[in-house]
Parts: sequence; C-alpha cells; structure tokens
Amino acid sequence: MKSGEGGGLGKRKAYILATVVYEYIATAEPVGSQLLTQKYNLGVSSATVRNDMAELEAGGYLVQPHTSAGRVPSDSGYRTYVDRLMEPELLQSEERHRIRDELRDASRELDEIIDNATRLLGRLSKNLAFVTKPQPDAQTFRHIQLIWLTARTGVAIVVTSLGVAAQSMFELAADATPDDLTRLSNALNARLGNRVLREVGEAEVAASVAEAALGEDVKQAVLTALRNARSAEAPTVSAAGAQNLLDQPEFQDLRKLRSILRIVEEQKTLYDLVADSMTVESASVKIGRELGQDEMTDFSIVTVPYRFGEQAIGMLSILGPRRMPYGRLMALAACTAETLTERLADVEIK
Repeated sequence: MKSGEGGGLGKRKAYILATVVYEYIATAEPVGSQLLTQKYNLGVSSATVRNDMAELEAGGYLVQPHTSAGRVPSDSGYRTYVDRLMEPELLQSEERHRIRDELRDASRELDEIIDNATRLLGRLSKNLAFVTKPQPDAQTFRHIQLIWLTARTGVAIVVTSLGVAAQSMFELAADATPDDLTRLSNALNARLGNRVLREVGEAEVAASVAEAALGEDVKQAVLTALRNARSAEAPTVSAAGAQNLLDQPEFQDLRKLRSILRIVEEQKTLYDLVADSMTVESASVKIGRELGQDEMTDFSIVTVPYRFGEQAIGMLSILGPRRMPYGRLMALAACTAETLTERLADVEIK
C-alpha cells in the first residue's frame, strides 16, 4: 500500500481495505477477518479486524454478499484502492520485449497494426481488449484526385492522414477535360496539403477552382467530396478476447453472457464507454456504476491513450470484471499503448 495515503481511513483500516481487495481479486471469494488475521501480520486480534471491516462496510467501502461471513469491495472500495492504496506495477522486461517484438513484426498497414495490438492485449490481459482507431477530429488533408470519366462526369477521391479514402461521383454542367481535373487536383493539393480537414472551408476551395478556370459545379463537387471524407471520420473499434470474460466466475450466468456478447457486437457501445476519456492524456479507470450503464455494473475498464502523428489520439482499453488486477492491467495497457505509438510512427498513409 502507498504509505500515508489511506484516504482518511487511518493506516490500519486502509491496510485492511487494500488487503481485502487484493485477496478478492486473487480468489473471487469473500474475505473474512479470520483469513486476514491468519495470513497477514496485522498485529491485532480477529475481533478487532472484524470490527474494522464492519466500519469499512458502514462507510461504503465493503459489502457483505448474501449471508457470507466474508466481505467484498464495493465500487467505492475499488476506487479508493485504485486511487490511493494500490502500488504501481511494472511489467517484467521479458513481457515488455514480447510486446515490442510482436508489434514490431506486424504489417505496415494502420488497421492491421491496431488489430494485432488488440489481439495481443486481449491475450496478455486475459480479458476483453478493445482499441479505438485514432481519434479523427484532427486528421489532415493529404490529397485529392479528380478522375475524368466522361466530359461531364468524374470521381473525386479524398485521402486523409488517417487513411480515410472517400470517393464521390460527380456530374458537371459543362464539358471538362482530363487536364482540367488534373490542374484542379494539383491546385487543391498545393493549397490544402496538411491542413486539418475540418478547417478547410468553401473559400479555399473556391480559390483553387478559380485558379483552374472551372465553374461553380466543379466547386460543389469538391466540397461534397470533402464532406464525405469528414463523414467517414466516425471512430471504429477493434475488439478481441471476449471469450476470456466467459472464464471469469462473475460471468457464468446466461443473462450476463448475453450482455457481454451484445457489448462486443456493438462497436458504438464500446466506444461510448470510453468516449469521455478521449481528451485525457493519462491512464484512467472506470469502475462498476461509473460506466453509466445498468448492465455494466459488474465491469471495470482501464483506458490508456496512444497517438498516431502529432494530433490524432486513439484509446486502448481493457474491459473485465471489477475484480481485475488493476495495477498489472494498467501497466500492461500503458506499455502496449507506448509501443503502439512508437510503431505507428513508422506508418505512412499513401
């Protein structure tokens, strides 16, 4: 336990709370005062420990399931443990090297690298891992290609820094040549290159169209292509390891099994669980009711950000039971996120 950080509980009660959390994470069995007295050198009698546990229960840190003599942590107990009592953990060098080696050997394609990182994290965490693709609000314009099909039809392809390649068919009111469209493509790329896509306005497109001596219909075709590229920005989620949750004693009944499968199948549900962490620069933990959904009260989520480029941010998360080894999973997620950020620095979107 962190020294001097009992959260106002007093040193002994804080130690007892930390020990109950530790034991319950390890065994999934309610923890009693006799076990704590026998296993740990608390320096007090079993009766004193029992009284302290009763006070922790009255304070909302522990709960007593059914008629069991033991107690388990509440959401507040887990929160106090994570925020004030838990010692930070470090991964062993062997495990760090394994993460780096597996991600280093992955494809150079953005989606494949992220999918590989997700599978690796699910396997190592023994829980459900999910990774949001880099947050696209700050994705930049890479290039546009206007392809001539006939004198009055063509295709616009917009490529962004996150690999979004939006295609839009367009029709023109007057004839255009392939050279006209090539000239406009070059003018747009010179003017808009590396601009944040959502900041590109109509005036900039109009200026490029005027330089190319083309009309209003061409301008509207380009603006539509840019809008389509922005509409393709909705974050997608890569998930792996759902079967790991089925091995947890908390999720053995069919009702909870169905909720797990629904969560995994609905990308938006996973994304919504971490959406408010998108602007957080460090690891965060949500426990039980903090997730804001009734069917998620038995879960916790550890989330760590990673980066792709200077501005784009994605989130790497581990979803598991509230009885998860928070210290280890935070260290595992942090190492994977750090390695993923480094790996993505070598990726170029073409």
